[in-house]
Amino acid sequence: MSLNQLQNEIVKLKKENNVTILAHYYQPIEIQKVADYLGDSLGLSRIVKEQADTEYIIFAGVDFMAETASILNQDKHVIIPNPESCCPMAAYLDAEMVKKYREENSTLPVVTYVNSTAAVKAESDVCCTSSNAVKIVQKISSEFNTDAVLFGPDANLADYAEQKSKVRCLKMPPNGHCYVHSQLTTNDIKQVRNLYPNALILVHPECIREVREISDFVGSTAQMYNRVKNSDRSELEFVIGTERGLMERMMEDFNKKFYPAKEKMICTNMKKNSIELMKYVLENLDDKMFEVKVPSDIAKRAIKPIEKMLELS
Repeated sequence: MSLNQLQNEIVKLKKENNVTILAHYYQPIEIQKVADYLGDSLGLSRIVKEQADTEYIIFAGVDFMAETASILNQDKHVIIPNPESCCPMAAYLDAEMVKKYREENSTLPVVTYVNSTAAVKAESDVCCTSSNAVKIVQKISSEFNTDAVLFGPDANLADYAEQKSKVRCLKMPPNGHCYVHSQLTTNDIKQVRNLYPNALILVHPECIREVREISDFVGSTAQMYNRVKNSDRSELEFVIGTERGLMERMMEDFNKKFYPAKEKMICTNMKKNSIELMKYVLENLDDKMFEVKVPSDIAKRAIKPIEKMLELS
């Protein structure tokens, strides 16, 4: 079966079975093309809460995204095409570690990046995404009347939030990071600037500070996308410093030139979902192997910091 036939079959099956397909910008482009909704973590969290009204939700992303959908939709079936699509960053922090950090810093609110497990979210005061981390840190520290917060699991995003908000972010743990974004170095940025002197360099806040500071724009996947979308006519070339899937999406949507900040910026876990698996799960919606179901006791606690995030965003 050709790619086009596969995609047509997926579109047909999702309509017949009352399924909503959500896909993150980092998904393979062929999956993005069959999704009902595309976005970053914050955008997809809102869609899951407000618009995904079908019995089945297929989340083409990594495990924590499907968990968030399950937390917000306990009465629905949330499916991930490949159960092995996990986020290594989320593995840096577990619930017991959060409890220990909280015991040692009892007056400070706990801010956890949505790139975390449901159990970690359940121990938190508020969640954040890369789009709203600065705003969340400012608002929650004001609400708790503190000049600092506990922040995990991404140390680079914590550093960025601290830099922009002027609120101290104690990192949980100090070494948590995204292997895709943290591999980008200042030498990589200098090289692409020499290669493409007319291009604007856009990078993700999960990159190290030194990289962020010599780039032209720092933002989440959605913020990068919108920066290009709203660019003026004189801005024709862009270097994209995030997972390659976003650049592929932009190449489809905009008549501009795009270059990767580094060739190897690929999240292998995001890419574990395939168009063939999408078709398979649509044909086997009740196969429990693919269903992500957060236990109700954890979901009841984890929904509070997620809803707090949406309230403060």
